[in-house]
Amino acid sequence: MPKSNSINSEPASDFIRNIIAEDIKANKNDGKVVTRFPPEPNGYLHIGHAKSICLNSGIAAENNGICNLRFDDTNPSKEDTEYVESIKSDVRWLGFDWGNRLFYTSDYFEQLYQYAVQLIKKGKAYVCDLSAEEIRKYRGTLTEPGKESPYRNRSVEENLDLFERMRAGKFEDGSCVLRAKIDMSSPNLNMRDPALYRIRRVSHHRTGDKWCIYPMYDFSHCLSDSIEGITHSICTLEFENNRPLYDWILDELEVECHPQQIEFARLNLSYTVLSKRKLVELVEKGHVNGWDDPRMPTLSGIRRRGYTPESMRNFCDRIGVAKRDSMVDIALLEYNIREDLNKRAPRVMAVLRPLKVIIDNYPEDIVEELDALNNPEDPGMGIRKVPFSRVLYIEQEDFREDPPKKFFRLAPGREVRLRYAYFITCVGVVKDEQTGEVIELHCTYDPKTKGGDSPDGRKVKATLHWVSAAHSIEAEVRLYDHLFNVANPSDKKEAEDFKDCLNPNSLETLSSCRAEPSLAGASPGSRYQFERLGYFCVDSVDSSESKLVFNRTVTLRDTWAKIQKAQKKG
Repeated sequence: MPKSNSINSEPASDFIRNIIAEDIKANKNDGKVVTRFPPEPNGYLHIGHAKSICLNSGIAAENNGICNLRFDDTNPSKEDTEYVESIKSDVRWLGFDWGNRLFYTSDYFEQLYQYAVQLIKKGKAYVCDLSAEEIRKYRGTLTEPGKESPYRNRSVEENLDLFERMRAGKFEDGSCVLRAKIDMSSPNLNMRDPALYRIRRVSHHRTGDKWCIYPMYDFSHCLSDSIEGITHSICTLEFENNRPLYDWILDELEVECHPQQIEFARLNLSYTVLSKRKLVELVEKGHVNGWDDPRMPTLSGIRRRGYTPESMRNFCDRIGVAKRDSMVDIALLEYNIREDLNKRAPRVMAVLRPLKVIIDNYPEDIVEELDALNNPEDPGMGIRKVPFSRVLYIEQEDFREDPPKKFFRLAPGREVRLRYAYFITCVGVVKDEQTGEVIELHCTYDPKTKGGDSPDGRKVKATLHWVSAAHSIEAEVRLYDHLFNVANPSDKKEAEDFKDCLNPNSLETLSSCRAEPSLAGASPGSRYQFERLGYFCVDSVDSSESKLVFNRTVTLRDTWAKIQKAQKKG
């Protein structure tokens, strides 16, 4: 059975769940609920697919039903086992299990062929010799009816013979297709004698060269649903106009199981694109470093970036299911990631842009082991020891020689708190003689403030994170930002080409970072909160025993909370 699709309470009701509840109440389908997630194995899954997985699997789980995983593999020229395996990994990562219900449309190729033969025998399908371009011209427009093919009235016997010869490989690719005989004047262009089969001499990743004709998606999809006993075929809104064809095929063939197709609004997410064509273009033209680039909205990309499956399921619950397309603010996605990681990610200290600090009055031969909380949200996570010594690193941005107004961090003559350690005061600044850049600070510490509190009650306005220079380990840190610099890169008003909206600052790589020694040997995929900096994940591809690489998952800044607050004020 699929696992729960929420880390919180049961998801709110929606129009799809209401339809299914009414069906169960009326004992339709004998009260059964059978759904499916039907990806085409021609690419990697993205966040939009996560919504579909959670919806289909969640609805099945809520109603003691089952959810199949089926690969609609009818276009071998674009499909590969690489995609099959990545999709299975993504579905498992998201927290769902199809059990023994893994299917392929290619499992049904012979049965689908026989269904096509039945349509021919009923006079509802014919072999057409028009070229693809001619078929488009004959199809008509939204305001003009189509024109019947000159091959539309071939006899049943001739069509059966031609279709058998198509299967036997007697014709060249593109020389003819099998079309449904419906209505060339239908206001729905999908009903104007759509193609059901085409010739394509391409080796299939599962059936090899057994077939040289392949069913079209609209033909195979509804029949595969029927074969599997699907009760509710849940899909996105772009298939709404395909529903009459879906029903026509099942009605004409008088199948025992006629699933109900229900459409919902696909996920549109700001500052990204979820079009498979556009994602392919980003990968193939080198705008990103592959399908699992942490800037990509693919599930493999967000997994590598450090997103958790729990946060993704909760996000899908929160955005709900609607009948109309809308744009979801990426800040809501980031809020869900931040909310989840806040509970589970251990706190550690790391310095991204190191500035050396020498504590002049601290003994050179002493190293203290200070207590640090692993997670204040969960006392059960305990404490760890962090080494403190005379020479430290702090962030460059935590010091200003000439501090602006409201800058409360370290400056000449100013006292600040070091997290878990002591109060320190800056007493000297060392600069590079050639560039004038600050390269070293000299400070003094107050030994009476151990643990970060002053016995005399004096206050400081800033607490800084730090690492011991001698004990810290080197790390590479990759700071990821939105892939696009406009909310809707697909909007022609923003740019004629969506790639013109790419954010040139979507990745900044810092190669000389320093991290506390507890991170030595951190395993790939481990997630942490770098105190004051954000949430980070050990990269699963480039990190190794000899090179520690972190990806920033999300900042600590809660943009969504600010949006919600502004909306309430408005």
